[in-house]
Order: sequence, then structure tokens, then C-alpha cells
Amino acid sequence: MREARYYTRQGAEIFCELCPQECRLAEGQTGVCGVRRAAEGKLVTLNYALCGAINVDPIEKKPLYHFYPGWDILSLGTTGCNLHCSFCQNWTLARGEKEQFARSITPEDLLEILRSRPPREQLGIAYTYNEPTVWYEFVLETSQLLHENGYQNVLVSNGLINKKPLEELLPFIQAMNIDVKAFSEDFYRRYCRGRGLKEVLRTVELALPHCHVELTYLIITTLNDSPAEIREFVGWVASLDREIPVHFSRYFPSYRLDLPPTPLKTMQQAWEIAGEKLSYVYLGNIADTERSSTYCPSCRHLLISRRGYRIKNEGLEGRTCKKCGHTIRLTGHIYGKNDL
Repeated sequence: MREARYYTRQGAEIFCELCPQECRLAEGQTGVCGVRRAAEGKLVTLNYALCGAINVDPIEKKPLYHFYPGWDILSLGTTGCNLHCSFCQNWTLARGEKEQFARSITPEDLLEILRSRPPREQLGIAYTYNEPTVWYEFVLETSQLLHENGYQNVLVSNGLINKKPLEELLPFIQAMNIDVKAFSEDFYRRYCRGRGLKEVLRTVELALPHCHVELTYLIITTLNDSPAEIREFVGWVASLDREIPVHFSRYFPSYRLDLPPTPLKTMQQAWEIAGEKLSYVYLGNIADTERSSTYCPSCRHLLISRRGYRIKNEGLEGRTCKKCGHTIRLTGHIYGKNDL
């Protein structure tokens, strides 16, 4: 255990100020995230150095399509989440018991691991699998160390974090993929058991000036898939920046939700709606090479083709379309030149 950041004490109670859930804890109680507890008059974090999963993944798996395409990234996570989504894809980690994580790891360990990897795997670290913001103290310290040593830090997050802790963390983060679960507060209350939409949108808006941002929207059959809701979401993204890459991901039954998989027609319709206003729209969790590839927003020339997590540079010279000269939104550079 380690003393947590961002809390206040009022009498015998502890108020966690890390995220908008604003847990109010008596001695011995644990917050909704499952990893922050009131103990001996302090707020402590139970997962500081506990690693539940560590793998090398393609950066496209996060998913990030416009951030160092073709690179691999060291990906790690622990346990805990400040939402409790009935459709959670990683519930064994997000709701796992601390005792199952036998591996303890330090920021210095991770730096040494990166230094020992082949060149293609030395991009940096993605904090993912569970909700990384409830691993706040560890992520903050690790991202500071890696940033100082020239590595990239990526957050794959639900975006539910308060303004002050986010602002402290952002200088060390180079990219975020943020989940927008739906464009409805009622959806967050009913299916994620928490506050959500307004706070998540604020996180996106705060992150945009500081790091590369891509968004994921999991389309769930009958719950958040209406054309009207998709149009509202797309309109909000376009009002911020029409070049923010957006990933619509196909839902499959998971955890406690057993609705049927999202129909392909619904996915394709969302892609078409978003394409009316946004430059870069992708379909994920689906075998659709056309709708997972990158095209020039100006002339529609194919720039990067994707088959699964394999990419091919079809029409880029640096960040420029070879056909019309349009400069596209791309952070970093493609690993290699052609088929990977």
C-alpha cells in the first residue's frame, strides 16, 4: 500500500478527489474503483506496483492509427476501474482480486525492460487493460521517468478523471485513446454505474491541446446505436476538431450483457454518418479492410491500408499525400516503409 494523492479528510471521513465519482469513505471502506481505501486516517492505493498484465502489442491495438503507425508498444495494466460497465471487455482485470497479481514492478524495472527490447518495441508504454487513471500514482511516476528518458507514454482510458490530477499528468503523456461509452448521461448511469458523459467530454477537451487524441465509441445493439445519437456524438467531435480520429468498435456479448452482436449494417451506417463531418473514421472489432484504412481527406487517395494489425504505406511521403500534397494528421513516423 502507498498513500494516495488527491484526497481530503473531513472528520472521520475521507473524500477521494481523483475522479468524479467522489467517493466518501469511512475507515476501512474502499472506493468504487476497488483500489483506493480509507486506512488509519489516510487514503491509500492498493495497486501501486501490482502488475496484472504485461505484453508487447501493436500500437494499432490500442487503437491508435495516427500515432507512430506500425510500431509495437509495451502494454501493461493492473486491477481496478472507476466504472462498472455491464459490457466490460476486460472485467477479469478491472474487477480482479489484488491477490491474483503476484508480479510487483517498479518504474525503474520498466525503463530497463524498454532499453532491452528490439528497436521496433522501444516506443514506450501504453497504460491499458484496466482503467489506468485509478493506477494514478504509479502511472504518474512511471510516465515522468520514461518521458525524461525519451520514451512515449500512452493512456487508454475511460476519461473519468478530475481536472487537477489530469492536468498534473498530461505533461508526461504523448497520446490518449479515450472511450466515449455513449452520448447519453442515462447510459452512463444505467450501464456503467457512474457519472460520466459531461466529465469524459471535459477530459477530451483538456487533453487535445497537450497530446495526440483518438476516440473510441463501442456501438452496442439497441443501447447507443441510433443514428440520432451517432450524429450528436459526431457533431460534438467535429466542433472540437474534425481531424480527431474516431474508432467505432463492434460490440460482442461480454461480462453481464448478452445482447446480440452489433449488426454490420449498423456499423457501416455509423461510418457513413461520421464521414460526413470527420476526416478519419474507422471500424474496429470487425473484418473490414476498406473501413479500417486511412484515406486522404482531400482527394480520398488510399494512404495506409490495414489488415488486422498489419499496415502498409500506400500513398504517404512523410505526412503528405503523394497524389495531392495534403498534409494529414499523424504524430510520429511509420515504422519502416512498406508492408510490416
